[in-house]
Amino acid sequence: MNDLIVIQASQGLCHYVLKQIENASSKGIVIGHDHRHNSERWAKLTAAAFLKNGVKVYLHQGLVHTPIEILAHDAHQGFRVPFTVKRVGAACGVMITGAYHRVVTSQLSLTDDTASHNPKIISPHDKGISDSIKVNLEPQTWDTGLIESPLSLNVTDEMKQAYFMSLLDLKNLQLPLSRRCKFINTSMHGVGHPFVEKALGMLGISIIPVPEQQHPDPEFPTVSYPNPEEKGALDLAIAVAKRQQQKEEVVILAQDPDADRFTAVEKQLNGEWVTFTGDQVGVIFAGQVMEAYRASGKPMSKLAMVASTVSSKMVEAMAEVEGFKFVECLTGFKYIGNTALDLVAQGFEVPFGYEEAIGFMFGSEVRDKDGVAASGKTVKSYLDELYKRYGYFKDPTAQGNRDYPKAIAGLTITSVVDLTTGYDSRNPPAFKPSLPLSSGHMIQFKAENKTEGTKVCLTTRTSGTEPKIKYYLEGSGSDREQVTKTLNGVVQELRDVWMEAEKNHLGIP
Repeated sequence: MNDLIVIQASQGLCHYVLKQIENASSKGIVIGHDHRHNSERWAKLTAAAFLKNGVKVYLHQGLVHTPIEILAHDAHQGFRVPFTVKRVGAACGVMITGAYHRVVTSQLSLTDDTASHNPKIISPHDKGISDSIKVNLEPQTWDTGLIESPLSLNVTDEMKQAYFMSLLDLKNLQLPLSRRCKFINTSMHGVGHPFVEKALGMLGISIIPVPEQQHPDPEFPTVSYPNPEEKGALDLAIAVAKRQQQKEEVVILAQDPDADRFTAVEKQLNGEWVTFTGDQVGVIFAGQVMEAYRASGKPMSKLAMVASTVSSKMVEAMAEVEGFKFVECLTGFKYIGNTALDLVAQGFEVPFGYEEAIGFMFGSEVRDKDGVAASGKTVKSYLDELYKRYGYFKDPTAQGNRDYPKAIAGLTITSVVDLTTGYDSRNPPAFKPSLPLSSGHMIQFKAENKTEGTKVCLTTRTSGTEPKIKYYLEGSGSDREQVTKTLNGVVQELRDVWMEAEKNHLGIP
């Protein structure tokens, strides 16, 4: 992104919205930005493009986390819209993060969720906006001073207050944690800390920040990649937690830089640190939402929950036992939110939805992932209770507990290095590999038969240029014939059992 691209995209969007939405000029546009490089300037340039065309602008002052900007659905219009767009009745909303525009409107089926790798703007508006940009390439203004226009309004404080008040509806979802429980919070050099501090403070919960990651920094100096799911991203938070009194319960809360995704780590009584997967957190939240709904006295037949199709099936199992409705949808909160709206139109209440990539949606006001609303409600003992009640659902990506084969051709697998997910069984407790992650799929297994003194190293990977799965195999031992026999056995089991070559129509050279 650069100034010119932002201006051209904004001009195209502006003209398209003016053409498609009645009274768009008076309804206006909502614009927000985060802390990344150039975000504030590009927000002002976006505002200038609309102000130049006589469109009212609601420009958020200072940093906002993404959910306060791209947060809710308009139940009357049936489209995903920002929290502020819904509150002020604006025609359009834009969030700038320094890496991309995120665009939504209240009266067009528009979404742009590049950060989640989802399809950009829904057809036919994607082509409409693209065409509008192409015919509006000549910059009309570079003057960011236009934000001083009477058409530029500041409702930031009002919208923040409204957002925090909406979170109070979630207070009945808190687990009964000990009064001695300490909460450590990291926002990954992003914008989330003051929002989490304020939100949990309203519930009587104080948090201890990770000082090195507390304040916004677009360089993200302490992490290789600012994602709570990345190996090593929570090392500093764990270090802060370990400095607390040893007998206290400790829960680590973590949001990504935009504060729309959330995960947690909990210290167990035996000293072990458990990092919850997105599916585990989703199940915990689903259980709490369900119990709160049942306590309200409402019929369970009117409750519905939504999850992406790649998420755990445990919520579906809960629905079968408890009698509420569960619906799967495609990955991405444009689909989760819109599925929730469809269910609302059918007469259901949909207080929760999630996707395994640590995205969680709460309540009727918030129809998008929100890492602030998600913070403060996890505990492994409650998860274990849910497992006992509905069955144990194992997530093979859980750190330190991967579901890899234990043996091959009579040899015991002694180590696994998965450069696809970033896992090395030889390096506890973080299990972080020393090699960089692969852009494709690559896993290395080492195995041995101690009795025979035979060892093998097997690496499988996808080809970057051909539709092939390649393998590299080496054996060693004191007996040449035994090594050859072992290697033949490994190849056969790899082909017939691991890859199921015949079933999957894999040709063997």
